[in-house]
Amino acid sequence: MAFSFMRILVFIFSIVTLMSCGKAEPQEQLEYTGPLSEAEKVELYYSENDKVKVKMTADVMYEFKSGDREFPKGIYLEFYNEFGKLQSTLRANDAYFFKQENQWRGRGNVEVKNVEKNEQLNTEELFWKPAEEKIFTDKFVTIRQKGDVIYGTGLTAKQDLSDYEIQKVEGEIEVEE
Repeated sequence: MAFSFMRILVFIFSIVTLMSCGKAEPQEQLEYTGPLSEAEKVELYYSENDKVKVKMTADVMYEFKSGDREFPKGIYLEFYNEFGKLQSTLRANDAYFFKQENQWRGRGNVEVKNVEKNEQLNTEELFWKPAEEKIFTDKFVTIRQKGDVIYGTGLTAKQDLSDYEIQKVEGEIEVEE
């Protein structure tokens, strides 16, 4: 009896061993899509003809294989005129640079200030095309200027907010009599 019990155990063990030796399915290779590099306390400058045009600061920057960049802890930009004078600033809670489109997106509490005209734009999302020196959004915007507050949805403007167009305008404008 012990002999046949032993034969049964050997038989079961052999079958289990043969079943586990089958061809393994090749596993699909997963491609890493996360950042290739990370930088902290970033300060970058863009200049033309030895003059600083844009200064950017950010607490954290991730750079991806595509060349895209993410700024999950916010971004702050300063724009200078050809004489080196500060014209405007842009601040956002988080930002993303799309390399292929050469376009930036700011989200969260986005604020653009025209220092010279003492005007301020606030919105929840804003796009910036550096090559065209243009900012735009299809979201709700608020523009504060000397005694006036203009509301609207959708905006196209110069990056320094010196000229802008709001698609659907609302607001209160002070009129002198």
